[in-house]
Amino acid sequence: MAIIVQLDVMMAKRKIGLMELAEKINITPANLSILKNNKAKAIRFSTLDEICKALNCQPGDILEYREEEDGEEN
Repeated sequence: MAIIVQLDVMMAKRKIGLMELAEKINITPANLSILKNNKAKAIRFSTLDEICKALNCQPGDILEYREEEDGEEN
């Protein structure tokens, strides 16, 4: 997928762990882990909004677009 989630980078910068962030944004740790490990196929804007509020960041701080190279899986 061409959208890369770099949530782990922002979490490290803000010194917040997975369990603490999951609790703050009211999401299960398992679902947050899927997002953090770039395994999610989609994210709700409401979830993105809560993440940005909790981490005091912009969506562009945790989402990146990279053009896919030939042969990469979707």
